[in-house]
Amino acid sequence: MDSLPTIRASYRRLSHVYDVLEGAIFRSGRKDAVALANKRPNQRILDVGVGTGLALPLYRPDSWVVGIDASPEMLRRARKRAKKKGLAHIGGLLEMDAMSMAFADRSFDAVVAMHVASVVPDPMKLINEMKRVCVPGGDIVVVNHFASSGGVARLIEEACHPFAEVIGFRPDVRLMHLADGARLQIVQVRRVNLGGYWRLVHFRNAPAEPARQRA
Repeated sequence: MDSLPTIRASYRRLSHVYDVLEGAIFRSGRKDAVALANKRPNQRILDVGVGTGLALPLYRPDSWVVGIDASPEMLRRARKRAKKKGLAHIGGLLEMDAMSMAFADRSFDAVVAMHVASVVPDPMKLINEMKRVCVPGGDIVVVNHFASSGGVARLIEEACHPFAEVIGFRPDVRLMHLADGARLQIVQVRRVNLGGYWRLVHFRNAPAEPARQRA
């Protein structure tokens, strides 16, 4: 995909119609993803690629939620939504590169990214950053389109690959490549959203193995 400035320019153009384009089509995946992050009280939750904040009202009020996005225009709308709805549990809506976050290691109990992996220049950097800022044993929830294993769908994705920059997302992001590369445990995978074309993946950020003592 394009560089970060190009992505920002793209979402600047889309910001005023984003809620219409993303609202109903992605509602089921948004609700399911937040429900997984919401399962325990008093959690610190990071929403990566928060956009205009469509998911913000879904987080439980006893959580502490931070959202990040690369687009200042999208964040402006998210802040208006949070203020209008009186969402006191939103701890911050920050402009930030998801591939190089400013947070310390283990800052959040759960990390959510919806429809982000296909638009960033390096999906592996994104997943590794999500892992870094998530506590060991924490939940990482990703909603995204992932490359099909074969058949007609895979042929269509391969045909679309040269036009990735035009259509606005890469169709070749592979789920197992991300999971294996980041050493994340897959808890569950299920199809979501209109037509089931997208998948919700619930990862567990497995605790690091203890260092072996020398004999």
